[in-house]
Amino acid sequence: FPEMLSNPKLVLVQGTLNVVMKQNVTLSCLSEPGSPPIRYTLFKHNQQVSALNRSDLIPALFTLTISSASDVGEYKCKAECNNSSGGKYSNSLNFTFIEPISKPVLSSPTSQAKKGQNVTLSCFSENGSLPITYLFFKGTQNISPQMTMQRREAAVIFLFIDSLSDFGTYKCKANNSFPNNTKYSNGFNFTLAEERSHSQPLIISLGLILLLLIIGFALAIPFFVIPLYKASE
Repeated sequence: FPEMLSNPKLVLVQGTLNVVMKQNVTLSCLSEPGSPPIRYTLFKHNQQVSALNRSDLIPALFTLTISSASDVGEYKCKAECNNSSGGKYSNSLNFTFIEPISKPVLSSPTSQAKKGQNVTLSCFSENGSLPITYLFFKGTQNISPQMTMQRREAAVIFLFIDSLSDFGTYKCKANNSFPNNTKYSNGFNFTLAEERSHSQPLIISLGLILLLLIIGFALAIPFFVIPLYKASE
């Protein structure tokens, strides 16, 4: 008697479920146990993609080229014996596109800083598949742990400007699951804010007082100095 057909197993044997454009993937479908000949049909969202007949217990292999957004989604295969009605369906495999990231932008709310000040730096890549991992640098030195963002938002670090050595070129890098796609940001430099001398407000105040005294003396001449001069003649 023919052996009862089991639900086939759909397995990815070449490629990944996260795919890039023009990537080839190979799927294997096998019903075990099952009596050949067996017809295997591959479906994508209930639409037939391809079909193969196997007269042995070797898996049916389906090779696909992911060339557009319509090629991603859920795939299943169906196994059915030629001498029986109906059939059994496999588990599903779901392909998704991964997009390369765009060049990240490094920015800060302030471009000037002084010693003893806290500042922030944010790194953001506008495009690319999530999650995105960010890393901050000063020169060639890593100054932060890797920060993996699951949402479309910037990675932010807080810095304390302690000395003049903290005024250097900062950069960040970003990458995601897209292969060989690490990108670096623009360079960002803080400039040293001019610190006002404590004596400067005092000098300005003394200058204003002196100017007011001169103006006051000039105004007093017609009323006090000239009458006194005339009285002494």
